[in-house]
Amino acid sequence: MDTRTLGTHGPKVSALGLGAMGMSDLYGPADEAESIATIHAAIDAGINLIDTGDFYGSGHNEMLIRDALRDRNRDDVVISVKFGGRRTPDGAFQPVPPDTDPAAVKDRLAFTLRRLGTDHVDVYRPARLNPNVPIEDTVGAIAEMVQAGYVRHVGLSEVGAETLRRAAAVHPICDLQIEYSLLSRGIEAEILPTARELGTGITAYGVLSRGLLSGHWTPDRTLTGADFRAHVPRFQGENLAANLALVDALRSVADRLGAMVAQVAIAWVASRGTDIVPLVGARRRDRLQESLAATDVVLGADDLAAIEAAVPAGAAAGHRYPEQLMAGLDSEANRS
Repeated sequence: MDTRTLGTHGPKVSALGLGAMGMSDLYGPADEAESIATIHAAIDAGINLIDTGDFYGSGHNEMLIRDALRDRNRDDVVISVKFGGRRTPDGAFQPVPPDTDPAAVKDRLAFTLRRLGTDHVDVYRPARLNPNVPIEDTVGAIAEMVQAGYVRHVGLSEVGAETLRRAAAVHPICDLQIEYSLLSRGIEAEILPTARELGTGITAYGVLSRGLLSGHWTPDRTLTGADFRAHVPRFQGENLAANLALVDALRSVADRLGAMVAQVAIAWVASRGTDIVPLVGARRRDRLQESLAATDVVLGADDLAAIEAAVPAGAAAGHRYPEQLMAGLDSEANRS
């Protein structure tokens, strides 16, 4: 597994990271034993970056990672944690701003360290911007935890260019975690250039657009209310049909390359720069193996042109989140 560095000041990580959210939340039931086996397989394959959130499964995801790492060397793994999402006992997300004030930073970190069974988090980041809490205050509180040794690096998630600049003025930001895929290219206009100017890496999630670009999605697939995608516009009606037509066009390119659709989609994100680390959200070992093979896909100039002709920038039908959640994304605040 090749390695990349998360920004100018961040840790060295594998060229692919593992996003663990789906093992606990939002995509329907998952098998815990298979989830742990998948984490083990990822580590054995050279993946050392594992991404989680303290609100994924209301803490379950962190405890799952703890269990998976019991017989592994903790220092061989870079654990990235988002915080701030608020849940209710029935698992619903509370419709309130994220919990990111300075006192909350320290309180939530304390619980994260206990659930993970570790004495430090490698990258700690607010999951979303709270418009009522200056980003300088949040980053300043995390910086105090860096000084105290409980956190190694500061990251951000789904913020716009202006917020990123303000945060970086307080403390170096090793990476910005943000959705980036063939179907979600909004970062390219302003956010990505700003990150590069500041020496901030990009950890790209949603590289398969929550399964749309996996090559396995079918129009007749039924989604239950427990699956977050049942509420995402891109998976609805005419939007879904239009998006799957794009996938069919991409499949033609993948076939010529002797690769799977998912592998080409991941390889495209990885090709955008060595400062970008794609996260794959595999919940099973077979899906992990598909994603790992993306590192063997070499894309030349003609291949890249064919991919972008199949899925042009801005071609996705529907927003990447429901309207209410889109409205709360700082990264989308200045888009027309």
